[in-house]
Amino acid sequence: MADHARAARMAKRIMTIVASAIEREVKDQRLEYVTVTDCRVTGDLHDATVFYTVRGETIEEEPDTEAAAEALHRARGQLRKIVGDQLSVRFTPTLTFELDTVPEASAHLEDLLAK
Repeated sequence: MADHARAARMAKRIMTIVASAIEREVKDQRLEYVTVTDCRVTGDLHDATVFYTVRGETIEEEPDTEAAAEALHRARGQLRKIVGDQLSVRFTPTLTFELDTVPEASAHLEDLLAK
């Protein structure tokens, strides 16, 4: 089992690689407003969960989270290949994408505190 420091370093590197790849290499309009916020890697370094947020085109517009989730699911193999090419590890982690709910939860708490 890998140590936690190595898993944290790998998670940070995967987050950077995936964010850069979404911006520059994956050609899908549905990912235009996706921001990678966090990444967590399991202790055995075989699975990585990438957290993301989606914003709308304007402040008033609701983000299309379903379309972004579908686009990330379709690009998962391409992104894993890119991660594998840039990481120097024996096994490239399997990528799982989850919508990050922290921004909505913090906004809700701020609204409650403002009252």
